Amino acid sequence: MAKLTDYKAIIIDPTGPELTREEEELFCAEKPAGFILFRRNCVSREQVRELVVSLRDVVGNPNLPILIDQEGGTVARLREPAFREYPAAQHFADIVAEKGLEAGCAAVEQNFYAMALDLADLGITVNCAPVVDVPAPDCHEFLSASRTYGRTADEVAAMGAAVCRGLLGAGVTPVIKHIPGHGRARVDSHMALPVVDVSCEDMSETDFKPFKYISVSDMKTALWAMAAHVVYSAVDPDSAASVSAHVTEKVIRGEMGFEGVLIADDISMKALGGSVESRVQATMAAGMDLTMLCNASFEDRAAALAVCPKVAESAARRIMAAEVGRKAFLRELKNERSRASV
Repeated sequence: MAKLTDYKAIIIDPTGPELTREEEELFCAEKPAGFILFRRNCVSREQVRELVVSLRDVVGNPNLPILIDQEGGTVARLREPAFREYPAAQHFADIVAEKGLEAGCAAVEQNFYAMALDLADLGITVNCAPVVDVPAPDCHEFLSASRTYGRTADEVAAMGAAVCRGLLGAGVTPVIKHIPGHGRARVDSHMALPVVDVSCEDMSETDFKPFKYISVSDMKTALWAMAAHVVYSAVDPDSAASVSAHVTEKVIRGEMGFEGVLIADDISMKALGGSVESRVQATMAAGMDLTMLCNASFEDRAAALAVCPKVAESAARRIMAAEVGRKAFLRELKNERSRASV
């Protein structure tokens, strides 16, 4: 089996429920470091299992990360009737408001444990959740309407950590997003580039807090994080976080102490400019371990793969550490249940 450093440092998506011949040839030749699934890729349980196997087979790695965006609510790729659906983050924020933080954390951990069992059964090992952005009063509705777990940094931090524990407990790696914080964005980064003009001190007290809380927990090396396409003027006024080495080094790896796998949000989003090739190069130059391209044409996927560098040694170590952490949390939960049953 090839080493991680033999793979291109990009996560990419297949077009449909099964690979086309040209996709097989492209992925076999270029070997992306992982794949992400969307609703169009998920028709039935057996079909998803077969697709996951074929994706791993085509690049020659039975342990290749397979990602999905399964937050619950509006952001869910697995839908009824073929798949079980789960509530949005707002449902659990309401539990916190009605019954307290402890009840909310217990409910959300149980929810994501059940979800992770479903994902693991399909062969999916990485879930792009939880959202741990703290929504400002004027946060754009694409995020604040139902995707956030509370109104305070402390609530979001505790709930986000509970989501991570639920996922890891069933053997699925969490991706905390959108680091270092998307909650002050007044526009949707799918459509335009948000700019946040707030001091570093204010962001440290709110936006950064949940990410730091989870980053320094006992889960720290078992985590992935997704970098935001947002400009933070007080840190780097010229570049979005996903293409800013300064944000990566000073805030994410520095102040937050995040040691896990860092992946750029989808580079096809309109928040970023330039060609697909330049976007790949910019995210990698910023210190991303992996970049990600979704919903692109075959030609753009081929172009991105052609220019994407291979996984760096440092990134490979972090990916492997996360995989070890995922398996360790699963093993520990099984041991706990075994002891409890005695």
